[in-house]
Amino acid sequence: MERKYTVCVIRKQEETGASQRTKIKICGLSRPEDIEAVNEVKPDYAGFVVEVPKSRRNVSVQQLRRLTALLDHGIVSVGVFVNAPVELIVGLLQDGVLAMAQLHGQEDASYVEAVKEQTGRPVVQAFSIRTQEDVQRAFASPADYILLDQGGGGTGRTFDWSLLERSKAAENKTPFFLAGGLGVDNLEEAIRTTRPFAVDLSSSLETDGRKDAGKIREAVRIVRA
Repeated sequence: MERKYTVCVIRKQEETGASQRTKIKICGLSRPEDIEAVNEVKPDYAGFVVEVPKSRRNVSVQQLRRLTALLDHGIVSVGVFVNAPVELIVGLLQDGVLAMAQLHGQEDASYVEAVKEQTGRPVVQAFSIRTQEDVQRAFASPADYILLDQGGGGTGRTFDWSLLERSKAAENKTPFFLAGGLGVDNLEEAIRTTRPFAVDLSSSLETDGRKDAGKIREAVRIVRA
């Protein structure tokens, strides 16, 4: 109940423009040590890759429950799914295990609408951006937020940010998460160039395949500066 109340407060601030700063999401958390690291610096969002076996950051539902139970109540928990059964996502959102769902597969508009209608919780839909048409397709999504990435996610590469400047679709006010190839070396430029609602980082904050508390701390510091 405490976590749900906090999420409502955060969403209210976003909707009323109470907080204009760029937000930050640390994704791909999979160990208790990762939770300790984010709890220390309190990014806005913490992402968990749920039941995606091909991902090395994958966590099972059981692991997810244990990890989110340790998460600071001021951090919004986001489940990352790839073509998952709607029932799985709905159940985790309704149980309060997750506050938001992020869709990274081939989910269509009806899928997005179903999750929103059955849970009343925010949905993020991810899109690979290579062309102007990709930008237009992304901003046409019925999701509450969109995530703009290069490739299928976790590639460590950026897309051409100038596509956002040249696209009239980007004038749509759907808030977007910027992902793909972001790290401490280009975060300031990314925020200044694209003015995203939030930035999403994962692989750049790892050392030897594990989340690095020092890198997480530095990324949050840069975004909050």
